[in-house]
Amino acid sequence: MESCSNKTLDKIVKENLNLEQLKEFNRIYYGREDHCEIKLKQASLTASEKYNLEVAAYTFSALNEEVRKPRIIKLGLVQHSIVLSTSESILDQRKSIFNKVENIITVAASEGVQILCLQETWSMPFFLCTGEKDRWSDFAESAENGASTEFLKQLAKKHSMVIISPILEKDNSCVWWNTAVVIDEKGNYMGKHRKNHLPSVGSFSETAYYATGNTGHPVFDTKYGKIAINICYGRHHALNWLMFALNGAEIVFNPSATISEFGESFWGIEARTAAVANGYFTCSINRVGTENFEKKDGKKVLRRYYGSSYVTAPNGCRTPGLSKVKDGLLIAEVDLNLCRQVKDHWGFQMTARLEMYARELNNMQ
Repeated sequence: MESCSNKTLDKIVKENLNLEQLKEFNRIYYGREDHCEIKLKQASLTASEKYNLEVAAYTFSALNEEVRKPRIIKLGLVQHSIVLSTSESILDQRKSIFNKVENIITVAASEGVQILCLQETWSMPFFLCTGEKDRWSDFAESAENGASTEFLKQLAKKHSMVIISPILEKDNSCVWWNTAVVIDEKGNYMGKHRKNHLPSVGSFSETAYYATGNTGHPVFDTKYGKIAINICYGRHHALNWLMFALNGAEIVFNPSATISEFGESFWGIEARTAAVANGYFTCSINRVGTENFEKKDGKKVLRRYYGSSYVTAPNGCRTPGLSKVKDGLLIAEVDLNLCRQVKDHWGFQMTARLEMYARELNNMQ
């Protein structure tokens, strides 16, 4: 029997409510009575069983307009565990993750995904909890032409897919950064964003590993839509979300590596409220699985990640979360016209009074 702690809220609710009760719960909690699931191809279902991979797909529609045509695209969110023990060689660990992720991206491509985002530092175990650095340094790589970037360039070109690749970057001066690389649908390096806010909480103290981001709040105007990346801890900062909106983002991805003790209770809240406040889609991706480390002094460190990746529309409707324990691919078919429709309806941007806050913040300095 599956442990209750391993079940998603959606699964617990489904098992305990009748159909009418479930509709009312969905209306209040998810924003709509029906999740608007998309039927998956048989090949995807077969791959799901083969790779022990949860694949789920949902749609968010917009109203038809006279002037603008629908701008329908498919987004893909990938959560996955590491493959090998953290005691194995770095090359072998990375290669095994590459193989796993390639299989998942292949499934995503077969379902028509056009923009795909991987989890924070997807190509390595999240070793920062060890407090050690030198032994893991070979995971750090160039954003422009490192191993992860070169690997994904091929897949992006093959599938005409924009891919967001969060990595541990090492620049030409050997400074480390927590970075998200954007690769366009032709397999070209498009740009990068470096993590703006670094945690310094318990064993999640990242300031000893890499520098605070210096790229501001870039928005990437891809073939399929205007996207931005708010890396992990940045989701706790409302102004971080706001700046991506002011710079024109239609979709903001939040690739993360977070454990239950560090905010699982509000994991489903922050990105959702950001979507409502800023009038864009948010895509929350969290690492999954258990990672064990043995430090040089013999002490052991364990980290268990809870997945639960989900997508929120600008009107506050959201998908159920992916599994808390399994690798997963979440697909969302979205109409980007919904962004402006929601802004026009609620008028949050019109009533924002940004000049007042800017003046008061400036006076505090």
